[in-house]
Amino acid sequence: MRRASIAALAGSIAVGLGVLGWQVLAAGGWTFWEALMMVSLAINAPWLGLTAATGLAGFAILLFSRDPTAFVLPTLQRTDAVIHAKTLLALCVRLEDMDAVLPPLGGLLHELRSRHGDRFVLGILSDTPAGAPARAEAKAVAALASRFPAGAVRYRRRPENLGFKAGNLMDFLDHRAAGFEYALVLDADSTMSAGTVARLVRIMQADPRLAILQTAISGRGAMTWFARLFGFGQQHGTRAWVMGQAWWLGPAQLYWGHNALIRIGAFRRDARLPTLPDGSCILSHDYAEAAQLHARGWAVRVLPEDTGSWERHPPDLIALFSRDLRWAAGNLQYRHLLSRPEFGKLGRFQMLEAILHYALAPLRFGLLPVAGLNVATGGGEGTPRGALLLLLLTGFVVSNLPKLAGYSEALLRPGRFKRVTLLRSMVQEMALSFMLDTLEAFERSLTLLQLGRGQFSGWTVQPRAARGMTWTTAARRFGPHTVVGLVILACFGFASRFAAVVALPALAGLLLAIPIAVLTARLCRKTGC
Repeated sequence: MRRASIAALAGSIAVGLGVLGWQVLAAGGWTFWEALMMVSLAINAPWLGLTAATGLAGFAILLFSRDPTAFVLPTLQRTDAVIHAKTLLALCVRLEDMDAVLPPLGGLLHELRSRHGDRFVLGILSDTPAGAPARAEAKAVAALASRFPAGAVRYRRRPENLGFKAGNLMDFLDHRAAGFEYALVLDADSTMSAGTVARLVRIMQADPRLAILQTAISGRGAMTWFARLFGFGQQHGTRAWVMGQAWWLGPAQLYWGHNALIRIGAFRRDARLPTLPDGSCILSHDYAEAAQLHARGWAVRVLPEDTGSWERHPPDLIALFSRDLRWAAGNLQYRHLLSRPEFGKLGRFQMLEAILHYALAPLRFGLLPVAGLNVATGGGEGTPRGALLLLLLTGFVVSNLPKLAGYSEALLRPGRFKRVTLLRSMVQEMALSFMLDTLEAFERSLTLLQLGRGQFSGWTVQPRAARGMTWTTAARRFGPHTVVGLVILACFGFASRFAAVVALPALAGLLLAIPIAVLTARLCRKTGC
C-alpha cells in the first residue's frame, strides 16, 4: 500500500509536469527542437516525481507524527537493554592522514568501553600500499593502541587493494572477525557518538532479521564556505528524503556503505559481490550488497535521525566533482547487474535509479542548448510567457522538494533552530544550489563522456582538508563551462531580450563557475563553521 501510494503520487507529479510542458511547448505548433525538449522532459519527469513524492511523504511524517522514527522503524527501541553482542568498529583506510582520522575514533572507543566494557573493539582495516605512508600509519595505530588494553585496537594491512573497500571489509570479516556478531562500518572521514552506536546495537539485538541498520548522516568540521553550505543543504534535504524513503521502502532500504551497523553472519553469507563480466570488481558496492540482502529476506533499514552520525563534506567544487566521477564510474557498473535475479526486483530498481542519477544528466542539461537553438531559429514565437515561467518554477520546486520540505519543517518547529540564522543560511545555500544545478548537470555530462572514452584511472584518495583555490586553477578547470554558458546565452539573446533574461538564471552557474569555485573554497571566518 505504501509503495502503491508513492507510485501514484509520483505518477501524478510526473503527469502534471508533462501536461504543463506540453502546454508550453505545443503553443504555436511544434518544432524539431521543441519535440526534443518534450522527450527530455517526459524521460526525466518520473524520476523527478519520485524524488518529490518521497520528500512530501517525509515532510508529512516529520510534521504530523508524534514520533517520526517509531512511525517508520517499528523495531523495538529499548534504551535500557543490556548490550551483549560483541561489535567491531571497522574503519577502512587507504593513504589517509591518521593524525586526523584516529583521535575521534579513539574517543568513541574509550566512551563505548567505559560504558559497555569489552563489547566494543576498534579494527583498522588498511589498504595502504607498502612504504613510508604504511609505516607512518602503523606507528599512529600503535600509539593509539597503547592507550587501551591489549586487543582493544586491532590493525591489519593488506598487501594488495583487491576488491577495493568492499574487498577490504569482507577479507577482514572472513579472517579476523571471529567472536564478533556485528560490525560498525566507518569511513576515514566519518564518526559517530557512543549513544548512537549503542542504540544501533540495541535495535539490531531486538530484530534477528535485521542485517544492516544505517543512520542518516550530518556534516561536521566544515572549514570552507562550500563545505558549510553544501552540508547545510544536505542536512535539511536528507532529513525529509530519508524519512520518506524509510516509510515506503520499509525493510528494503538503501545502504550508503558507512556509518552503518551490519550483522556479520548475514553479510558474509548473503552480501558477497560477484565480479563483472570483464572480471573487474564492483566499485559502488553498497547498493548491490543491500539488494542481495533484502532479496534473501534480510531487513535493511535506516534510522532516520540526523544526530550522532557525521561525515566530512568535500571542501570545494573540484573535490565535489572528483568524488562525482568516482561515484558515476561505480554506479554505471550496475548496468551489468540489472538482469541478475539474485538482486531482487526492488534492488534492481534501486540500482537503476543510481544509474539514472548520472545517465539522465545530458538530457537535463540538454534542455538549455536545445531551447537556445529553438529560439535562435525562430521557434517559441507562440510560447505563453506565464505558462513558461510557471513550468520553470515548478521544475525547480519539484527537483528540490526534499530540501524545501526539510527547510519548511525546520521553520515550523520553533526552538529547534534559530530562525534568523536558519533563514540566512537557507538563502545562501539555495542561491548556491540554484547555480550548481546547471553546472552539475553539465559536469556530469562531461563525466559520462570521460568514462565512455575510458578516461578513468581508478579511485584516488579523496581530498578532505581545506586547501583554497587560485583563480588560475579555477579558470583552467571551469573556463570551458563559462564559454559554453556564453554561447548558449548568445543563442537566447539573438532571439530576444526576454529569452535572454529568462535563460540567465539557469545559466548563472556556468557563467559564474570560476568565481563560485574560488570564493566558496575560502575558509569560513569562524573555524569549524
